[in-house]
Amino acid sequence: MTGKFDVHVLINHWDRFLEGFIHTVESSIIALIGSFILGTLIAIMHISPYKPLNWLGTVYVEFIRNIPLLLVVFFFFLGLPSLGIPLDGFTSGTLGLMVYTAAFIAECIRAGIQTVPSGQTEAARATGLTYVQTMLHIVLPQAIKIVLPSISNQFINLVKNSSILAVVAGLDLMYYADLISADTFLPLTVYTFVALFYLVLTLPLSMGVHYMERRFSSADH
Repeated sequence: MTGKFDVHVLINHWDRFLEGFIHTVESSIIALIGSFILGTLIAIMHISPYKPLNWLGTVYVEFIRNIPLLLVVFFFFLGLPSLGIPLDGFTSGTLGLMVYTAAFIAECIRAGIQTVPSGQTEAARATGLTYVQTMLHIVLPQAIKIVLPSISNQFINLVKNSSILAVVAGLDLMYYADLISADTFLPLTVYTFVALFYLVLTLPLSMGVHYMERRFSSADH
């Protein structure tokens, strides 16, 4: 009976649920850190006064944001092996998540940079700081604080998008859920528990975003 709900599914397959959960957390953390670093670099390039960097940053953001995440993951999982660079499903999915999310984070940070008064950049350059030093020490700290809630929302999306790893056998929650569902013929039960596991990850992030929004809003007033 596919419509039956059986709590014993969680008990009997706890080891596989837990393994999938751990891999989902690992992939999300790696992709989160990587996408933030890459997204920051792309944002700086996107607004750079140096035309080649500006062009590269713009092309990256516009190209990646307008193609499916699945296609990015397949590039790493199927494309690179054809060039002699084999990657497993976990690595391919995590790299795909990182590259894809970085484009959206770059746009968030770029918007934050543009809200910082240009006079601060001019003053910093007048004191002898280079463009990179000005970005790192003057502009970026302010910009990231402004758009932190938006960036945090992208991190929540990243955690949910990590389910893409199942498509390339990435050993995540959805991958093991598919296996358990095939073994038990109880998809309603299996995917309900998977949804709860995802909520364990996303709800604290969501509450953190709301807390930061309230804190920054009260600080502005």
